[in-house]
Formats: sequence, structure tokens, C-alpha cells
Amino acid sequence: MGKRIAFVGAGALGGYVGGYLAHHGHDVTLIDMWPENIEAIRARGLELDGVTPEEKFTVRNVKTMHLTEVQSLSKQKPIDIAFVAVKSYDTEWATLLIRPYLAADGYVVSLQNCANEERIAGIVGWGKTLGVVASLISVEMYDAARIRRTAAKGGDKHTVFRIGEVHGVVTKRVEELVAMFSVIDSVKATTNLWGERWSKLSQNGMRNGVSAVTGLTSPQCDQNPAIRRFAIKLGGEAVRVAQALGYHLENLGKLKPEMLALAAEGNGDAMAEIEELMTTRAQANPRGDIQRPSMAQDIGKGRRTEIDFMNGFIVDKGKMLGIPTPSHEKLVGLVRRLERGEISAAPSHLGG
Repeated sequence: MGKRIAFVGAGALGGYVGGYLAHHGHDVTLIDMWPENIEAIRARGLELDGVTPEEKFTVRNVKTMHLTEVQSLSKQKPIDIAFVAVKSYDTEWATLLIRPYLAADGYVVSLQNCANEERIAGIVGWGKTLGVVASLISVEMYDAARIRRTAAKGGDKHTVFRIGEVHGVVTKRVEELVAMFSVIDSVKATTNLWGERWSKLSQNGMRNGVSAVTGLTSPQCDQNPAIRRFAIKLGGEAVRVAQALGYHLENLGKLKPEMLALAAEGNGDAMAEIEELMTTRAQANPRGDIQRPSMAQDIGKGRRTEIDFMNGFIVDKGKMLGIPTPSHEKLVGLVRRLERGEISAAPSHLGG
């Protein structure tokens, strides 16, 4: 029999990945805390879309559960693989929710922004904790049961999914997940989960809060000189913190970590190279007018953001190591004010 898979969180990323796996015949159950989302999936299916016609389809008859229905799992086949795909601040309760229903050899996978593996391991143990890093995927739930991807598939140009154990060994279950994710987009097993996670964290730290505070899309931010240079400072600070922690960073898209850090520190040649890469990517984006990262989407919906688990996390680690992160501190303060309604999003907050 095939593995039984649960997604705790069926929003943009959880719904996208879970929908694809269900579409390709996997035994998937989507669990979500937004009642209207579950009811809409039951009524009309889960509608997925992307940048090509082939990416537009509806997943019908996928299993779903409201949070209040999860207790019924006690009468069903145990869960073999549980993906936690909620916001970082909901990680602990989501992991606790699914823990009683795991099979004896079942495990939990963090399919999230930020670095939440330690939080998950604190509940189910390190031996039952894996991570999936989704790089440059950009998905948005714009309505109940409706998800669209605003970035092109990676294919052979960019590896989107990186899957690994916390100890770095490529195990049978990592290979199992790689095979599953291969029906969605490019994927690889990684022996460097922490480096991959910090590279994604650094990348998100350059984009999410910046888009939220300015009200601009990510490509629009990259084409604004002042905002672009602020984002470069964010990236450089994050790279230096990660290096001090001993992590080997992967490239941030096409940005080389050391070159990014040098640009942030005023190296003219490095700045020219990084700016060229950022502006070229922004100009080539076919959906540059709508591509908003998750934090900007959260602000638009009046929801709490992950700023404390993203840029705030980098600030905390920097303080622990004695490494200054003034750009991240500034951005955290601005996003918190934005959440409280004290300011409105505007490019001028970052000099744009």
C-alpha cells in the first residue's frame, strides 16, 4: 500500500504541493484551519494555476479535514508522512496536532519558510524530523481553494525543492520524498539542509519584509535603486551571520553569498555584479506586476506576519554572535508598525 500523507496547512505552499501529489495519485489528506478553504475544496475541488496553460488544472476528490475533524484519524490508518505547512508561529501546535496519529516509523517534514526544524524536533524528536526547502517558487492563495504560482517552473535552470535530513545523510526516506516531488518541479536530495535553509532564509529576508513595507512587488523592488541596495544590505548581513554560525551557504538564486556580502560592505565590483543580476531577473519576470511574497500577501489580508521568525531570527542570531544587523533591525521595526496600523506601505520607508 502507498504511504498515507497529511498536510497540516493547505494554504499557498501546502495546498500547491499537496494538490500536485494528490493529482498524481498519492493518498493525501489536506488539513486546514480556514473553514471556507476546506469547504470550497469539497465543493469545487482545489484549483491550481501557473505561468503556462499546462499548470492550470483542478484537483478533485482530494481528502480534506477541518481542524475539528482531525480526531477521527484515530480510527484510520496512521499517517506515514506529515507535512507541516503552516506559518512559522503556528509550527508547535500544528506538530502537536498531528503527532498522535503518526505511524511508528512516520515522520514530520517542515515545508515552510524560516528555520523550524528545531521546533518540530522538540515535539516529535530529531529522528522524525526532515526539511524541504522550496526555493524561488512564489505561490499565492488568492481565494479559498484557488492557488496560483507566479514564478516559472525551475526545470533544468533552477532546482526548486531541496530535501534533506538534519544530519545530512541521504536516507531512503529522503529518496522517497525526492521521487514524490519530482512530479511537481525540479528537486534534489541535499546533504546540506542547514546551509540550504539559511540560504533561503537570507533570500526571504531580502524580499518578504521589503515588499510588505514598500507595497511593491519583488521585481518592482529590485528595479528601484534605493530599495534594491537596502535589500543587498539585508542579504549581506544575513550571509555574515550564517557564516559565523558555520553554515556553508548555497547560492541565493544566482547570487553568490560572498559576493553579496562584499556588495553590502561597499565593494564596488561586487555591487555592480549583484545589481546587474537583480535587475536582469526583475526585467525578465513575466509576472513582475503581481509577484508578491508571502509577507506582503499577509499584510494585504490583515494577517500576522513571520517577521520575528525571518528577519527577527537573523537579528537574534547576530546579537548572540556579536554581529551587527542594523538593516534587519530597521525592517523588523517597520513591519511591526505596519502590522499595528501605525504606518501604511510606501516605497519611501526604504528611501524609494
